[in-house]
Amino acid sequence: MTELVQEKKAVSQSIDFYKIFRVFLSRWYWITGTVALALFGAWLYLWYTPPIYQTGASLKLEDSNPNLGTNAGIVASQNYNYTDKIQAESFTIRSNEVIANAVKTLDYKISYYLKGRVRTTELYPNVPFVIEILKQDSVNFSRSLYTVTGKDEQHFELSTADNEDKKTTYQYNAIINIGNMSFRIKDKIPVKSTYQFKFNSQEDFIGRAMGGLNIGEAARFTNVMGLNQTDGNAVFAADILNAIMKAYVKYDVIQRRRSARQTVDFINSQLGFIDTAAGKSGSTLASYKARNKMLDVSSSTSMTVGKLSDFEKQKTELNLKQLGIRQLQEQVNSNKSKIEIGMDLDGEINSGMGTLVTQLNNLLASREAKLSQFNNDSQPVRQIEQQISNVKAGIRNAVAGMLRKNEQTIRYIDSQIAGVTQKMSTIPQKEQNFVKLQTNFEVNNKVRSYLSEKKLEAEMNAAAIVPGASIVNPAYPSYYAISPNSSKAYTTALMLGLTSGFGLILLVRFLNPYIYDKETVEGLTHTPIIGVIRKFPDYIDQDSRQALSLSKPKSVFAESVRSVRTNLSFLASHKESKVICITSEVSGEGKSFVTINLAGTLALIDKRIILIAADLRRSKLHKAFGNDNKKGLSSLLSGQASLEEVISHDEVHHIDFIPSGPVPPNPSELLHSATMKELLLKLEQQYDYVLVDTAPVGLVSDAIPLIRNADINLFVIRSGVSQQRAANIPERLSREYGLSNLAIILNAFGDDALYANYYTTDYSRGGGNSTYYYSDYSGYSGSGYYDDENRKWWMFWKKK
Repeated sequence: MTELVQEKKAVSQSIDFYKIFRVFLSRWYWITGTVALALFGAWLYLWYTPPIYQTGASLKLEDSNPNLGTNAGIVASQNYNYTDKIQAESFTIRSNEVIANAVKTLDYKISYYLKGRVRTTELYPNVPFVIEILKQDSVNFSRSLYTVTGKDEQHFELSTADNEDKKTTYQYNAIINIGNMSFRIKDKIPVKSTYQFKFNSQEDFIGRAMGGLNIGEAARFTNVMGLNQTDGNAVFAADILNAIMKAYVKYDVIQRRRSARQTVDFINSQLGFIDTAAGKSGSTLASYKARNKMLDVSSSTSMTVGKLSDFEKQKTELNLKQLGIRQLQEQVNSNKSKIEIGMDLDGEINSGMGTLVTQLNNLLASREAKLSQFNNDSQPVRQIEQQISNVKAGIRNAVAGMLRKNEQTIRYIDSQIAGVTQKMSTIPQKEQNFVKLQTNFEVNNKVRSYLSEKKLEAEMNAAAIVPGASIVNPAYPSYYAISPNSSKAYTTALMLGLTSGFGLILLVRFLNPYIYDKETVEGLTHTPIIGVIRKFPDYIDQDSRQALSLSKPKSVFAESVRSVRTNLSFLASHKESKVICITSEVSGEGKSFVTINLAGTLALIDKRIILIAADLRRSKLHKAFGNDNKKGLSSLLSGQASLEEVISHDEVHHIDFIPSGPVPPNPSELLHSATMKELLLKLEQQYDYVLVDTAPVGLVSDAIPLIRNADINLFVIRSGVSQQRAANIPERLSREYGLSNLAIILNAFGDDALYANYYTTDYSRGGGNSTYYYSDYSGYSGSGYYDDENRKWWMFWKKK
């Protein structure tokens, strides 16, 4: 086997790109067919697939709020990462609360459809007829598709998708109780017109809106958010997108005003208490002055009262700030979503603290994004949780510092109040009591004034808060379908059809186990090819009598047989008379057909020919000569008949013939006998050519003794029938039996370009089996030398 491989490497062959082109050109109709099928499939896909529309809009995110307080300056000083901010706000837009508020603004309770032959089309926002819902369960109601058809001016037919065959007739305005709900159809439906409708819940449209919503950056490094909505209805896509943006802007304003509202509510609760305390202290002071007939106090006592009231006011302000710090601390420890800095902490929050709060809010939004993609215990979530923990630790440290500072200030104020109180002990008792009442009254008034100012400031800040986003471009219906894309579908189908066509050709070639041309034979063996016989131009019956008559002598087929006859003279040229043995691997490869044609063409040049049917098992050669095969070679070898009794003479074609005779029980032994050798020697003296048609060597061993005693051995390979293993048999026979007289005939060559090899043997370099000159007679159509050549229309025009 190693030697065989090495021999194959010696064959000089080169790629013929014209042959590659002819391979695909030969089956152009396969490619055309696959392309046509693919384009037809694309047409069906476009016809039956509902179109999908897309509309777009944009929102601009504001960097800060124009608050009146110093908090606005703090927020404005922060550097935002627009990408993170857009990502964080996208989760707010996708929240159930925002989408639900948007759906509420649409007419979502009933969907109408127009039923067509191919597909059903949603009619939103058109309402072909009015349906009045009388009673509907909020959750458990049928969401089945109802089909309604106008019957006449007073009645219509109604059926459900669950039971389409059951149609019920109703009158217009009649109450219909079905699907756990009551409704009635008020408008008349055109007669024989068919519509469909179904009842929806708010949750049904929430899923529809979320499923088609896409949010991202409109452009890099900008605070503009791009929103896209895809849906099967272009108007609905625009309406729901506009509703979502409006609901988000409204929701954002509410969230931004929450801190101011909380401050106002707290101040209102404090003002109620202070108003009561101030009124009571005022009455007590007036009563005390009236009882003691005190009109005024000394200037020193007045100064003491002023200091004490100022200190008490400062302490109250510090207590309010202490409450705000505690609220911020609770927000950080609660592990909830967004952190909001209360207005009572204005001036207390530095830029570093504001940056940490902003960073924490971004991390909390990112965590929500990660949780929608990963589990709680996944590595990405654990990493962001660690980052949140680190930022919160920094905020807690800052808050603890603020608490310590505030508490120290409160202790300092308490010490000052204690000092002033101690000084008051030096004045008379009656004045001390007056000072205490006066101080209490003034403190209550100052605190009330302070709280009123803070309330007014908080209300002004709340009124000044604007949405954190503004609609830059609203959505408009786009009636250009993004899917299915007709040009893309047809282009894809065209490419798929071409690929399938070329792939089918390559697949057929790849799966082909048969030999079709001489280049394949030359690539598999070094046994010489003596000739290529073209495919017989007419129908061949089982007797092969047409081949024997050699009809159409000017045909390409006849010329190819003559080429084999010419090359026979180069084999065993030293012998005047030649014994030629013809065999093949299996039956059906045309060895008998080749034998008959060689005998006929040799007889035409006045050669003495005898043809022996040496296939003693299944020979049919006698039918071509009209012989009854009652006596033949088997009779001669078994001693039951003489040579003169078994030879038949064809006077028309000048060919002598010995049939195979009756099938013997021991065909192999008869062919191995000395009688067979003597017969060949005797016939060799009487004829120029002794043609022996043998049994296939791949099935039985009957032909081996004949092959070893023949002057020339011809191995027939049939194009499209013989498998590639057949080309290795002549070389094996030559090696096993020491033969040097084996040659190959390629039979029934049809020049099928599909199976042709893409390489050509390079004879100029001595490659291939170039011992004999022969042609496969392909490419000579139109030369005018052959009767059966395929003339093209331009040939006939040229002839005329």
